[in-house]
Amino acid sequence: MSQAPIGFVGCPLRSPADTGGAAHSHGARREVVVNGTRVRTVDIHAHCAVPAAMAVLGQEVHNDNLLMEDLTTRLAAMDAQGLDMAALSINPYWYHAERDAAAELIRIQNEALVEIREATPDRFTAFATIALQHPDLAAEQIDHAVKVQGFRGVSVGGSVEGLELADPKFNPVWAKCEEHDLLVFLHPTGTTELEPSGRLGGSGLLTNTIGNPLETTIALSHLIFEGTLDRYPGLKICAAHGGGYLGSYANRSDAVCRTFPNRVSPLPKKNPTAYLRDGQLYFDTIVFTPEALRHLIAETGPDRIMIGTDYPFPWTSTEVELVMDTPDLSDEDRIAIFGGTAAKLLGLEG
Repeated sequence: MSQAPIGFVGCPLRSPADTGGAAHSHGARREVVVNGTRVRTVDIHAHCAVPAAMAVLGQEVHNDNLLMEDLTTRLAAMDAQGLDMAALSINPYWYHAERDAAAELIRIQNEALVEIREATPDRFTAFATIALQHPDLAAEQIDHAVKVQGFRGVSVGGSVEGLELADPKFNPVWAKCEEHDLLVFLHPTGTTELEPSGRLGGSGLLTNTIGNPLETTIALSHLIFEGTLDRYPGLKICAAHGGGYLGSYANRSDAVCRTFPNRVSPLPKKNPTAYLRDGQLYFDTIVFTPEALRHLIAETGPDRIMIGTDYPFPWTSTEVELVMDTPDLSDEDRIAIFGGTAAKLLGLEG
């Protein structure tokens, strides 16, 4: 079939620094080296869009510069930043769609992602998309994505039209993800329920700056306290933006189990902080400073962290430097964060 056009968003690039790799002449591919060893880097958090799928719901990419018939700009950005591979994901915009439209949209979207992955397998992998608002359909889509299309992960939003991911309605989806040993990439869709109050208005783009990590924190907290992670111990979730605020204040979640045990029912099988380390929750590096990343790693362990850029949104383009500048990491830790953990979870060869 012909390839559906893919839309990307461009972002300004800074010149690559020498830290953590070789900064080559303009247009050359930067290589990341840890203690003399060339390592493969995998960006776990990289966005894209499929205009043909968006058209099913009458939506479009409004800036023609976002449409690409080739991958030249994307690959140039990756080369400059020292990124060997990117795991593409698409933020859900379809959770309101009726079943038939959602099925068609997901079909187009996933087929386009497969074509990108197969055309450049050394540079791209992808998370399958699913119609999470229709859990039985989503479970079928997961089966097809894994058995026919070869996906090793799926992407989801932080909530579904006001429903938490921990709602029992979605249990068949988590069971299917556990069955296929998939990595779930959780990206917030925003806190629209809070916006009518106006508290996230004004300066600072607080709907994104605060709202996005807040939604992730809420989603993960419900998955812990409502028992979803206990119910599906093989479920693996990578939470965007460093997992929101959970890693920064998770000990308060432990404390509520002691302080108000009558409000925590049933009690999680472990202290909430234990879920940060036990192999179910993973996090990207989008926390901006070495001290913030050091603290997140102190709470989770280095084997729970993977580099992410949020490309093409220009929040950051220096994740290699961030990891290299973070103290108290061994060479093995840095190699795992740069790509080893992502390769293991997503079944990347080589």
